[in-house]
Amino acid sequence: MNGGLRGPAPKQYLALAGKPMLWHAVRALCVPQVAAVFVVLGANDEHFARQDWSAFEGKLNPLYCGGATRRDSVLNGLVASGNVVDPDDWMLVHDAARPCLPQADLRRLLEEGANDTVGAILALPVADTVKTAAKDEGGVQRIAATQDRSQLWLAQTPQMFRAGMLAQALSQAPGATDEASAIEKMGLRPRLVLGSRQNLKVTYPEDVAIAEAMLKS
Repeated sequence: MNGGLRGPAPKQYLALAGKPMLWHAVRALCVPQVAAVFVVLGANDEHFARQDWSAFEGKLNPLYCGGATRRDSVLNGLVASGNVVDPDDWMLVHDAARPCLPQADLRRLLEEGANDTVGAILALPVADTVKTAAKDEGGVQRIAATQDRSQLWLAQTPQMFRAGMLAQALSQAPGATDEASAIEKMGLRPRLVLGSRQNLKVTYPEDVAIAEAMLKS
């Protein structure tokens, strides 16, 4: 089993098809419908300024306010951008580790999400059989049950919500693992928009070759 990606620089600066992974993630969002792209960075990030971001001049806004978790970083970014973002503006939250976001997926999210009163996320129906596990007396992991996959989806990004609503939801959900889960805790039900397998999250070493091949094509 391969472990997660490790290197001298943070994962988002890993080179893919001649550019940092983060560059490709930003490029995917730089479409006419998106007015500005805010990149939330660690307070001590020294790598961002060394890259060439000229292709996105006028649209890209770095925010050095990243937190310990995804929830913290997104909430900090919403607060930091509050002087230029209206609470009713739609905010897309995307993961830098998803550099291959297809434009068709993004268009579908923007169209369906904008027509929803709550907001929406890209997601994929689960195709594999899903098992839950439990350790036996000897500490061995064994199957505890088989889940009904017809009701299971894999959450992706971008996730699309009103800026004000999202900030409120995240402030009340310190343990949220994604934006939709924070919105759910408010009693709301975000819309699921069909994504694709191309929008993979680069997590393991073998993912790098797959992502690079898609970007080059």
